Amino acid sequence: MGNNVTEFILMGLSQNREVQQLCFILFLLFYIILMAGNFFIIMTVLRSPNLSSPMYFFLSFLSFVDICYSSVTAPKLIIDFQVKDTRISFVGCMLQLFFSHLFGCTEIFILTVMAYDRYVAICKPLHYLTIMDWKFCSLLLVFCWLGGFVHTFVQTMLTVQLPFCGPNLIDHYFCDVHPLLKLACTDTHVAGLVVVANSGMISLSSFVILVGSYTVILLSFKTRSSEGRRKALSTCASHIIVVILFFIPCLFMYLRPSTTFPEDKIVAVFYTIITPMLNPLVYTLRNTEVKNAVKILWIKRLLGRNRGDPDRKFSVLEQPRLYQFPKMVAENSQ
Repeated sequence: MGNNVTEFILMGLSQNREVQQLCFILFLLFYIILMAGNFFIIMTVLRSPNLSSPMYFFLSFLSFVDICYSSVTAPKLIIDFQVKDTRISFVGCMLQLFFSHLFGCTEIFILTVMAYDRYVAICKPLHYLTIMDWKFCSLLLVFCWLGGFVHTFVQTMLTVQLPFCGPNLIDHYFCDVHPLLKLACTDTHVAGLVVVANSGMISLSSFVILVGSYTVILLSFKTRSSEGRRKALSTCASHIIVVILFFIPCLFMYLRPSTTFPEDKIVAVFYTIITPMLNPLVYTLRNTEVKNAVKILWIKRLLGRNRGDPDRKFSVLEQPRLYQFPKMVAENSQ
């Protein structure tokens, strides 16, 4: 069967005009907070000498992926609240599907790598800098992106070859695999199983690895001092919050047969917008090192400028610097 559809119409979150106006203001605010917060995290990590450990190296890339991930869907969603024409071309729809799964799967792998980093840091502290060196961290990051690309390539190729004969109404606010399978004018049973084996199993296996890592970490607290236990628990708590907010909706969406529910759109909001927006707040409010770096790098500088001394000399801790990970790791190991 041929493909008679050249464009799709996104139904969005609601057809009620008053609800759309409220959602426009709300999601525009969400997106501004998301962009500002994640950019703030990236700049703080890049410019703070105190945040030179592998954990913050991965955190900065997590923030970058969050910005990219939400930017695939959020701008279109926000614009569609204000316009009547919510069409998206077939090519644009496939591109949105490709990049949403690329950044979404890459984020899953980065969160898994961050859990491994915390496991090594807490359970094998004496070998931490030897194991998590610059070369190994870079290799892990490459594998995160490569894994995300392989996943999204399979997902997109599976979808783009399906015949679409009409109708072309997508009951969602972006092009995702389940709503598209629903529109295909062919049997999608096998395609649905591939989605479960691809997206579902990646989410489930990563979630199991994460739960296992943090379980081992929590069990190791018994042998630590109260101060060490407090610091380790504070660091891991922020990671666990992010994992719960991101993975539970993903498991609900993709670890099931090819079907759609009315709740899917609301659930998708959590992992495409809400979680990327909350990540900077979670990691900042729950992490003492990040809060101290923010005070040194931004608050003191702001106060200095407000006092009319823009040329004030900063201490070594406040000096901006390029992110030189190998050098910082070497200094920390001494």
